[in-house]
Amino acid sequence: MSTVPITPFPLPLESYGDGAVAQVGQVLAGRIHADPFNLVATVIFVLAIGHTFLTSKFRHWAHEAEEAHAARLGRKPGEQADTDDDGVPDQVCFKGQVLHFLGEVEAVFGIWALVLLGAIAWSKGWGVMTDYIGHRVNFTEPMFVVVIMALASTRPVLVFAEQGLRAVASLGRGSTAAWWLTILIVAPVLGSFITEPAAMTIAALLLARQFYALKPSPRFCYATLGLLFVNVSVGGTFTHFAAPPVLMVAAPWKWDLAFMFEHFGWKALIGIVVATLIYYVTFRKEFAALDAAKKTEAEANTSRGPIPAWITGVQLGFMALTVFVAHYPALFIGAFLFYLAFAQATAHHQSKLDLRPALLVGFFLAGLVVHGGLQGWWIEPVLSRLGELPLFLGATALTAVNDNAAITYLATLVPGFTEGLKYAVVAGAVTGGGLTVIANAPNPAGQTILQRYFPSGVSPLGLFLGALLPTVVMGAVFMIF
Repeated sequence: MSTVPITPFPLPLESYGDGAVAQVGQVLAGRIHADPFNLVATVIFVLAIGHTFLTSKFRHWAHEAEEAHAARLGRKPGEQADTDDDGVPDQVCFKGQVLHFLGEVEAVFGIWALVLLGAIAWSKGWGVMTDYIGHRVNFTEPMFVVVIMALASTRPVLVFAEQGLRAVASLGRGSTAAWWLTILIVAPVLGSFITEPAAMTIAALLLARQFYALKPSPRFCYATLGLLFVNVSVGGTFTHFAAPPVLMVAAPWKWDLAFMFEHFGWKALIGIVVATLIYYVTFRKEFAALDAAKKTEAEANTSRGPIPAWITGVQLGFMALTVFVAHYPALFIGAFLFYLAFAQATAHHQSKLDLRPALLVGFFLAGLVVHGGLQGWWIEPVLSRLGELPLFLGATALTAVNDNAAITYLATLVPGFTEGLKYAVVAGAVTGGGLTVIANAPNPAGQTILQRYFPSGVSPLGLFLGALLPTVVMGAVFMIF
């Protein structure tokens, strides 16, 4: 029985045959003419980006719907719903729950991925859609982030990380400022060794406990979040295996550990220290008030007692194994199942394993890679026609609207890239990794952990402004040195 071969989708970039065309506009017009679905996919992607800016509005509508629903049931504003014998609230507001879901930043790209897949099936056929989602899209990174984030957020790992950073913070007598500086400088650099998602998870959890729980000003909250995202994005450049945008180019361009440290690592450290110190000087007057709040908070906290060293060692071993087999989902997911059994056997030393944040982040990244796989038609010609400085600035700007790993991956497909151009595109991609939540794969993990400290959710504009100064500092360091 013969089968009809499925036309490659998306079309390979080299199949367009437009390499000799000088004008970017002509290239893009020709590629839309060759396959009009290119434009459809990008319009859907732009709508998804627009949706991320409206999530706070959806959450506001959700609260209004729930208040109206409560009023119809005779409940006062803020009063909890009655529960039945199973502990399930009666008469949940369905409209409010739907609006809450639409207001989850982590759900946005997954929601619009369904729209995109529906458009592919309608335009290209069911077989093309299933081939794209089953064979063309690589979900290894989203799965890895779910597992590493879950492992990094466990009590033994978090306590171990806190003890290590406490030793550094003790140089500043354990003050809020000392903790803040330690977390924002040391933890991002650790991302080069334990992977950026793990570093982001640990840094965000410690910031939540040592900084955000003390209720700093909204301006300081956004500045810290933006600085964290930028520092983690560039902090993974000491090695060639921990940062997704570097990982995409390391093998094709033969960049090893020595190359990364010589060309990126030490510059990243300078940028991290300078940007963090600038914000420290800017907000130094707020730390005294936070220290006063910290004393009150410390009096209310109680300890659960020490964790046996062997339990911490085993869990760090699970993290190390996950990082080592990061490219093999069957291995790290299998190892995670063994970890779940170990966690159950040592439950008295564990905290409750909350998979919701990790799964939401995985859903976010999975949706992003589904969209990102269809954006190469316009990103590649833009990158290939820029000089070193314009390429650096272009990569930084494009990273804000697409995952930086996608930017560097597409750069590996451009023939004739000089060493200067290769450096420019990677430096630009990691520099812009903090401007938006979609700019760098670990960002959704940090936002998911910290968003409860932002009353109306994390504002995309607030995050952008908070990350702008560190981005400028990092850009200057990468281009000057």
